[in-house]
Amino acid sequence: MSATDANKRLVILDRDGVINKDSSEFVKSAEEWLPLPGSVAAIAALSVAGFFVAIASNQSGLARGLFDQDALDAMHSKLKALVEAEGGRVDHIAICPHGPDDDCNCRKPKPGLLMQIAQHFDLPLKGVAVVGDSERDLQAAVAVGARPILVRTGNGKLTEQRLATERGDIEVYDDLASAVATLIKE
Repeated sequence: MSATDANKRLVILDRDGVINKDSSEFVKSAEEWLPLPGSVAAIAALSVAGFFVAIASNQSGLARGLFDQDALDAMHSKLKALVEAEGGRVDHIAICPHGPDDDCNCRKPKPGLLMQIAQHFDLPLKGVAVVGDSERDLQAAVAVGARPILVRTGNGKLTEQRLATERGDIEVYDDLASAVATLIKE
């Protein structure tokens, strides 16, 4: 990491339901990968404001045989191209390719993906914003001392309802753009 990079902050984003539309049938191709309104511009804004942008995404569709690595790479190439067209970048993408029963350490809510990202950037995770739409995203953030942020897109509204009585200390925003606006102002 260069001296200029040492001053950058890190933001970790979940993918499905935060950046792009989620599907109970899984997002299986670049054609099915559709960004949520404002999400691409929000990622670009983070980059322009001097943040590293990382994505941590469970992708059990790989283990289930619903799509292959080439299809996943095409989805991520589309994401990166859209963000670059807005003047930003995605610095790192970490995925868990395992299924729910594989008992790996990288499938959220376990913290493995976030720890991989910390190692990649050689940065501590304490206080790092982790933006997600599901409880497992928030649990992974809490497990590493990061800052859990919930968005109401994807599964976020249901997650907010479930957590309303359990945890009142989670930051909640309507979407990625509104969460990013707050992060940039800080």
